[in-house]
Amino acid sequence: MIAVDTNVLIRFFVRDDAKQAALASEFIRQAKKRDEKVLIDLVVLCELVWVLESGYGYSKVEIVSLLERILSTKQFEVQNSGIVWQAVDDFRTKSGDFADCIIGRININEGSRLTATFDRTLKAFPFFEIL
Repeated sequence: MIAVDTNVLIRFFVRDDAKQAALASEFIRQAKKRDEKVLIDLVVLCELVWVLESGYGYSKVEIVSLLERILSTKQFEVQNSGIVWQAVDDFRTKSGDFADCIIGRININEGSRLTATFDRTLKAFPFFEIL
């Protein structure tokens, strides 16, 4: 297995720099040729969403679609994919950032009853408590 950083995924999906997009595509293509998975960890996934939203103006619908494609692609191995699927569903249906959805789902998975926060946008989540 090999892993990628956020900037490689950005170039692979956004294709805003032709040279780097080609390098990213070739890197992933070569991994596939070797039948080697490409690991995408949770931090990279959160950064990817943040960059797509803040830097490229992607909508929530576009981001959810991309996340679902990533999770459904056999070539990609997403860290804690079950948690990520739940977080994607939370992100799709409620307010709050994707990173918050990941944080809440990780904490539940680790046995936490709730996560305390000052972020009022998370009031729709039963596993966050607004202080």
